[in-house]
Amino acid sequence: MEDVIAAIVLLVCAVFVGSVAVLALARKLPRNRFAGVRTPASMSSDDAFAVANRVAGPTTAAAALFLVFGAIASLAFGGWAASGAVLVCVAAALVIAGMGGSMGARAAAALPKPEAAGCGHACTSCSLKDACQPS
Repeated sequence: MEDVIAAIVLLVCAVFVGSVAVLALARKLPRNRFAGVRTPASMSSDDAFAVANRVAGPTTAAAALFLVFGAIASLAFGGWAASGAVLVCVAAALVIAGMGGSMGARAAAALPKPEAAGCGHACTSCSLKDACQPS
């Protein structure tokens, strides 16, 4: 019974992670605080978020695939073998997703920084905007 529960949990996680991967690769993943690559560089603009997640998309899809493998292993093996296979698959999914997230964060950081609109570019604070404007 525990094997079936583990398989269901892994499949639900795989569907979620796979959905994020598909949306990221299609550039349809909206900037949010729950899913995708969320670093200061990737959250700086919609374009940076899209680039970071498009770069991370293939590894995110691979992580979802490893979660599916873990679910299959949970049902195929019994006892300790199932637990070991699930643990290896989940660890592999986490490492692969982390590597993709790191690549996506570096891609977002490499993008040119957006210019502050209407300011002298010396500060980005709205309260100091008048001080930056030429008189």
